[in-house]
Amino acid sequence: MRRFSMIVTVAALSACTPAGTLSADNAWVRLPAVAGQPGAAYFTVQGGATADTLLAVSSRAALKAELHENMKGEHGMMSMAPLKDVAVPAGGKLAFAPGGRHVMLFSIGPAVKPGQTVPLQLSFASGKTLQLDAKVVGAGDPAPGS
Repeated sequence: MRRFSMIVTVAALSACTPAGTLSADNAWVRLPAVAGQPGAAYFTVQGGATADTLLAVSSRAALKAELHENMKGEHGMMSMAPLKDVAVPAGGKLAFAPGGRHVMLFSIGPAVKPGQTVPLQLSFASGKTLQLDAKVVGAGDPAPGS
């Protein structure tokens, strides 16, 4: 029993990202409802020991990617605006999720289909880059984990 407990503990610890390490997870991409329109990428960034800034996201699956944010404009209407960069607080979580911050993916390749994964590369002001595999879902499909 003691040996089993030790194995479980070691396995659990090896699956964790060390505290204070910049990381990202839960990446997924929603394909556009209309071919030729942009899709969107979502993920969560966990800040490291020091603050950093997300400068860009890119993917081989799209010709161009831009950081964006949805916000309420005048008269309560929702609008979308590009972001130059996004601050990542030390030790904090930064969510890119539907209805908020997201990455617009322009000209997604026609071979990209629901159920596949596509690569995302996140680039930070510190010079760090993170690679993620994002699950692809169709325009009307629920988000992964929903």
